[in-house]
Amino acid sequence: MSTGSLNGRRRVLLTGATGFVGGNVAAVLSDRGADLLCAVRRDPGPDFPWPWRLTDLGDQADIRAALAEHSSTDVAHLAIDNDLAGLYRDRRAGFDAYVGMTGRIVRAANAHGASVAYLSTDWVFDGTGHRVAEDEPVVPLNLYGLFKALSERTVLDGADRGFVARVGGVQGRHLTQPSAPREQDCGFGYFVLSLVDALSAGRPFTVWRDPAINGVASPVIAAEIGARLLQAMEREADGVLHIVGADAVTREELAERACHVFELDPGLLRTGPVPEDARLPAPIPFDTSLATVRTDEVLGIPPHPLEAQLGALRDEVTSGRPHPLT
Repeated sequence: MSTGSLNGRRRVLLTGATGFVGGNVAAVLSDRGADLLCAVRRDPGPDFPWPWRLTDLGDQADIRAALAEHSSTDVAHLAIDNDLAGLYRDRRAGFDAYVGMTGRIVRAANAHGASVAYLSTDWVFDGTGHRVAEDEPVVPLNLYGLFKALSERTVLDGADRGFVARVGGVQGRHLTQPSAPREQDCGFGYFVLSLVDALSAGRPFTVWRDPAINGVASPVIAAEIGARLLQAMEREADGVLHIVGADAVTREELAERACHVFELDPGLLRTGPVPEDARLPAPIPFDTSLATVRTDEVLGIPPHPLEAQLGALRDEVTSGRPHPLT
């Protein structure tokens, strides 16, 4: 049974390391001395920078074998199916990709003695609140939010040790797919760097304005998520945490502050409707800003202001290295 770190280091089995947030988490955990093993479902290729193991996340026995081979103290579960339209085409497969997979990971972790850190989302709420607290009952609007909420419950009710960490408005670079498109979408993801790409080239950038999309959030840089997840593991946190930034902002406010920090021309900003081909086939919560009162107590440090996070993101773009503030 693995009940503690070896030589003071966390030994983390990470799912979702080939994704946007997962790659940033992998980089920060590795940089900060965690013994990392990425459980991947496909060969990530020769340029993948962290240790990996092909792992069938549909097979509880293989998950447990990965934990045993690595002597993992923790599982950081970030893997998802990010095709929202696909969730509606095949709800059974979508349910298994979220709730089923989370259940298998929880049971394997319990059998091995590892803690579970589950990354969730601000979309478990319906978007009618503002700075919603960690203990607020979830009210999901779409299948993504529902499956995330059910996965949260799987961890909170089923894991012998572990916690749920909700994030939202995540900004940053995709470390494992640098050529991946950076485009504005109906959430907040990729918003800042899509704006930076346009304005740096002298092109105007249209900030979407629509009550039917995610219009308010508490943005956080992806690298900061990695730092705070590791901190929560080291403190053996439990319950629900909110890993977000200190400021709740609209899309337009985020655009204006990004212009200031990146020294770009705000005169190139526009506002306009969402293109029809960018709309999602489901309702979207409008205000997903989160409060962090309990999280501040558990981690012992409040979230960082938006300007500081944007400054860290600018440093990251310049240096090519994730730059968490915590």
